[in-house]
Amino acid sequence: MTIDLLTVPAARRAAILEFAPELVAGRKVALSTHLNADGDGCGSESALARLLVAHGLATRIVNPTPWPEMFDFLLGGEFENLTSRGSKALKDIDLLIVLDISDVKRLGHLTNSVRALTVPKLVIDHHVASDDPAGPRGLSDTTACATAELVFDIAQVLDWDITPDVARSLYTGMLTDTGGFRFSNTSPRCLAVAAQLLALGVDPEEMYTRIYASAPAGRVRLMADVLATLQVDEAHGLTWLTMQADALEKYAVKAEDLDGIVEHARSIAGTRMALFFRDLGHGKVKVSFRSIGGTDVNAFAREFGGGGHAKASGALITGELSAVRDQVVERARVFLGAPE
Repeated sequence: MTIDLLTVPAARRAAILEFAPELVAGRKVALSTHLNADGDGCGSESALARLLVAHGLATRIVNPTPWPEMFDFLLGGEFENLTSRGSKALKDIDLLIVLDISDVKRLGHLTNSVRALTVPKLVIDHHVASDDPAGPRGLSDTTACATAELVFDIAQVLDWDITPDVARSLYTGMLTDTGGFRFSNTSPRCLAVAAQLLALGVDPEEMYTRIYASAPAGRVRLMADVLATLQVDEAHGLTWLTMQADALEKYAVKAEDLDGIVEHARSIAGTRMALFFRDLGHGKVKVSFRSIGGTDVNAFAREFGGGGHAKASGALITGELSAVRDQVVERARVFLGAPE
């Protein structure tokens, strides 16, 4: 039996055709994604930006935080990155498209400006829906392995050509959000789409080198420092790591260099939930949640005003590092239940 894995699911096709009339040549469009954009946010934005420009829409990227240096290779001359202009870059647009966000508050300092916009606002996302989305329409499907998969579907439904540069951006989103095609969101369709992107010119070794094998030496030294803080509660299947507020400056690295560190805690045998506490200073702590098996860290993260995926979520919590860590660890023990 042959299964056509590249066929766009009916619900996605219907959603795309509903908002397609908004994608009119000559319009000014802004694309945005969440704070501290990751590979899926950057890959989805740069891919969609090129697709829109190719069809006559003047497209710009306006993010709440600077574009990560490690994804600079996804940028190009076809579209503008106006992130540095902040909300001013949203004033003259005809359409806003927000990618990889289910909650408008993840737009950080752009949140209020986005709320105030009267132009059409579309959301393209694969997270669990929130009560406060950035817009009322768009394409949302939690079964997609990444938002980049949904952008691929937009191109499919609208019969838009996927150039090698677009393919590379889409592959970046899918590769990073599946942990190198290792996580449970690596569906058969995900791999089929990835194979199609390889056929369109993506070099997998080049992508691995750019994303996973170009780390500065400081990142490895920082990792050694953070791994030394490892704590393990074997009874509950809980592990956690901690990073002090001055670590980035100490090792001359950027926030994007922290990507994947929490996976070392998740990799320990018996772990059901892994936590990474990063002190941001000024009474703010960023917590990353990861899980194995049936543990839903999205539900847990929501207890602290965060969210994301069932197996990968995050939250920003007000308080001093030690107090926040103690609170979250104790709540995690309760969430996980009695020791096994």
